Amino acid sequence: MQDDYFAVDLKKTNMTLPQVNNNNISIHLSEAEIVQETAKQIMKDFGMFGVEITFSGETENAYDELHEQLIAQVSKLVRQNYDLLLSVLYQVDITENEIARAERELPQYNHIEIIAHQIIFRDLKKVLLRRYFKMNK
Repeated sequence: MQDDYFAVDLKKTNMTLPQVNNNNISIHLSEAEIVQETAKQIMKDFGMFGVEITFSGETENAYDELHEQLIAQVSKLVRQNYDLLLSVLYQVDITENEIARAERELPQYNHIEIIAHQIIFRDLKKVLLRRYFKMNK
């Protein structure tokens, strides 16, 4: 629903958003500044709930580093505090439909890996949207 709102609004202004999908995420994570901002956003979103995510600053392996940490944290939350996991997912703005779509698009990942991937994906999208609108003021 939110994507539809942006699409309608952007048609009026002739803007086009950066196209991010599950198959091109690595292209967008190739720029160091975007990687740093995405990691910072993930740390902020989890930090609001007392869950620590760290980032070494090494942009070349950023996706793997963040993905592994998120898998560990999501697994822990599933076992120990599922309600907190739901709160984090709500904060990050990940829906059940997005998780289901990612499961179809990324069959090589299990359910926990999909959730971790979607967190990176969604926070990357937030970063790209902020940058895009900042540049097009």
